[in-house]
Amino acid sequence: MNAEPRFKETPFTLEGPQPLVREIAPGAPYPAHALGPLHAAVEAVQGMTQAPVAIPAQSALAVASLAVQGFADVETLGGPRPTSLYALTVARSGERKSACDAPFMAALRDHEREQARVQRDAFQAWQNAHALWKGERERILGDAKKAKGEKRTAAQADLHALGPEPAAPPSADRTVTEPTFEGLTRLFAHGQPSLGIFSDEGGQFLGGHAMSSDNRQKTLAALNDLWQGNPIRRTRSGDGHATLYGRRLAVHLMVQPGVARAFMADPLAADTGFLPRFLMCEPPSAIGTRFAANARRDELALAGFASRLRDILESPLPMDPETRELQPRILPLSPGARELLTTFADAVEAQQAPGGDLAHVTGTASKAAEQAARIAGVLTLWRDLHAPAVEARDMADAIDLAQFYLAEASRLASAATVSAEIDRAEALRRWLLESWPEPEVLVRDVVRLGPNPLRESPKARAALGILEKHGWLAPLYPGAVVRGAARAEAWAIVKGAGDVV
Repeated sequence: MNAEPRFKETPFTLEGPQPLVREIAPGAPYPAHALGPLHAAVEAVQGMTQAPVAIPAQSALAVASLAVQGFADVETLGGPRPTSLYALTVARSGERKSACDAPFMAALRDHEREQARVQRDAFQAWQNAHALWKGERERILGDAKKAKGEKRTAAQADLHALGPEPAAPPSADRTVTEPTFEGLTRLFAHGQPSLGIFSDEGGQFLGGHAMSSDNRQKTLAALNDLWQGNPIRRTRSGDGHATLYGRRLAVHLMVQPGVARAFMADPLAADTGFLPRFLMCEPPSAIGTRFAANARRDELALAGFASRLRDILESPLPMDPETRELQPRILPLSPGARELLTTFADAVEAQQAPGGDLAHVTGTASKAAEQAARIAGVLTLWRDLHAPAVEARDMADAIDLAQFYLAEASRLASAATVSAEIDRAEALRRWLLESWPEPEVLVRDVVRLGPNPLRESPKARAALGILEKHGWLAPLYPGAVVRGAARAEAWAIVKGAGDVV
């Protein structure tokens, strides 16, 4: 027995055990050509910042969605849906996320400032009108308390003639950065019916009060309803029950990879369908390649985007003047666009079957066709708010974009799984080197005594395999004697180059 080799392969290497790394497959290039009327502005911002093109592309799509979502719902294979888009851009610090976002938001910020000045004047006029209304109402009520018979009836008529309390002018804000559900509801009630949650520090929202353990489920449910175009329902002890119809919300969160990993690993975000509603991407870094000599500017393209955005923002939204409920028209699909979308939907459906390429992201895949229709609606309305239908060219572009985002969701979901497996393997490595007293280890040792996340055989075996691959464990031949008995499967622990415990 002693004469036979003990190890399946030698654990002694000059380099020693290798660090555990998260091997994440690179993503496909962003299909910037498919941005249609947004393409020139995106290329201009990319040339100016030299950031990965996906970053300005996300900003442009989100801003365009915010601008047009109040005007029309787009026809999908499942019925009309909002043209609202939720976008999640993953990039580490230094990737120039803010620099990409600012040019697309500039005209919006200017519009908000201008409307805020108008709103201040309107608010002053409202205060005066409200004071007169309140005084007159109090006078009528005072007279009614003293009156009897016909005079009381006349007072009631006076109250009716006085009319309802004058409504305060709506807030001019079109965007917020980290609202709570209650704050967002109040803004929808007293402000614009078309809003956006936009933040180049999206971690503040995902880690803020709205997403705390007490509020997370409520916030996710509310944002899911808004994506669907459902009314906002709120019941509170002090305010009673309120329902707001016809509100629209666009979202763009820019986050760092660590924040994104935690968000994507949150079962509640996935199980509620919140995460699958996002157009997600994590482009490869451009840091180290952005030399000043390569920068280029296209002021004409940026000016064109800003001018188009101002035109849309200054167009009156179709809404009820009293309730401010949006009344968007239905933007139909042309026959050619519908045929393209149907073919795409069938192809994605087939890939969701067990064992298919998209079987691990069915939540996102099941929404891919609708996302394509929404993107096509945004591109169409950005070009022409009065367009009669989504044409095949915009649907073809939107499908290219939806395919990219679906591939990114699949890649990032796989990366999240790899990250979790690596984390478990690292926990096992530390336990073996710091706490385990024996020179060899068995699967049952890990299941019985190892770190809590590895108390199941499949997870324990997977972690042992990762450590073996990286040289922290040396597999023993079947039948090797470990702790006085022949073992079918066992590993020797490696501490360093040529050093087996």
